[in-house]
This record gives sequence, structure tokens and C-alpha cells, in this order.
Amino acid sequence: MAEENRSVGGTAASGEKDFADTREDIIKSIQAKQPDIEVLYDLAELFKVFGDSTRIRILYSMFEKELCVNDIARLLNLSQSSVSHQLRILKTSKLVKFRREGKSIFYSLDDEHVRAIISMGMEHVEEDE
Repeated sequence: MAEENRSVGGTAASGEKDFADTREDIIKSIQAKQPDIEVLYDLAELFKVFGDSTRIRILYSMFEKELCVNDIARLLNLSQSSVSHQLRILKTSKLVKFRREGKSIFYSLDDEHVRAIISMGMEHVEEDE
């Protein structure tokens, strides 16, 4: 009987060791794929920009067409100075780009990544709860 207990105990200990080894392998694998902390900081900063509803409204308004400051101000019922301030933040974050046409400046989403982020966010918030 004592011999049976030893073998069962040994099996349990062996199983726990295998489990711990597997978990350690998983942790090492994930650690190897983690970006540098500076990159994760930049990502967090990017998401902070999306944390302002006025900036989201501005980005969403440019989803289909490029717009000038006056267009955005009228569309969203905001002052031109408020729109300009938010556009400066969005440009700095590389979320919008601009082109000059005479005295007018037209703003648009910087690239398809921005459009995809907004689209995925909309899909997420519109999911059935």
C-alpha cells in the first residue's frame, strides 16, 4: 500500500512539474514576442488621442471626403479655433494629413490604418450586448 501511495504521489508531482514547465514555455514565448516598452508607450499615447469625443467626431466626419476647417466646424457645430486645435493634435499623431489648394487647406484621414481603427471601434461599440 505504501508503494502505491509513492507512485501516485510521484505521478502527481510529475504532472505538476509538467504543467509548470508548460506555463513557463508559454510565458517565455509571449515575452519573446512583446514589443519594446517604448513602442507600447507610443501605442498607449495613440489610443489616448482616440479618447476624446470631439477628435472622434472630426475623424469620423472625414471618413468619406476631405474637408477644410470651415466644413468641419459647420458640420459639427464647433468653432474654427476648436477644430484647428484638434486637427493639430490629430496631425501630430499622424491620424490626419493635409493638402493645400490655394489659400485653403483640406484635411483627410492619414491612411487606411486610421479608417480601419475607426471602423473596428464602431463595429465593437455597435455589437449586441
